[in-house]
Amino acid sequence: MTRDDLAEAVYRRHGGLSRRESRLLVDRLLDRIKQALLYGSAVRISGFGRFEVVRRRARRGRNPSTGQRIEIAPRRRLIFRPSRRLIDGLN
Repeated sequence: MTRDDLAEAVYRRHGGLSRRESRLLVDRLLDRIKQALLYGSAVRISGFGRFEVVRRRARRGRNPSTGQRIEIAPRRRLIFRPSRRLIDGLN
């Protein structure tokens, strides 16, 4: 599903909005989610799941082609944890 698909679904569901307004609404929603994640906040959507930023510490690794040991820098990673309702719906 793409951003355009979401905007089209909003447009069809809510007849009072134009296609342009539907797209703007979806864009604003996704931008708000992105901003929250950039600041390190978790985003919870009831019945769907939780997006969360986790910090990974620095660690040692190995280059698989040369076998040389390397240091892997610390980083932030985005994870998604589906809700129990979503998991049950898929199964």
